[in-house]
Amino acid sequence: MEISIQTKKAQEFVDITHLVQQAVSQSGIRDGIVTVFVPHTTAGVTINENADPDVVIDILTKLNETYPEKGEYLHVEGNSHAHIKASLMGSSCTILIEKGKLKLGTWQGIYFCEFDGPRNRKIYLKIIKD
Repeated sequence: MEISIQTKKAQEFVDITHLVQQAVSQSGIRDGIVTVFVPHTTAGVTINENADPDVVIDILTKLNETYPEKGEYLHVEGNSHAHIKASLMGSSCTILIEKGKLKLGTWQGIYFCEFDGPRNRKIYLKIIKD
């Protein structure tokens, strides 16, 4: 399954938990796993707190302090910072499905991590029955 999203900022975390849950619900699978895969080298996916929006702001702030947009990078496109951040976040995550629901912790959400936007992006989901 493919999900398309349009990011709005150069760097942002987009909560996609509801999109993944919607896909799981539509699949009819009650127990299994869903893998979320991002096929981009300047974007990633992560699971983190979604109760307090300051958490993702803090993550982006510290990533930008450590890997600033302008730096002594060799990559000629000028987006090495985005490649590094995407590698740190990772390109996939797997979530358990129990009774048709994502088995996330109380405060957890799934985030698409944009580091070189705004852009039209894709997210691939693979839902597997247990």
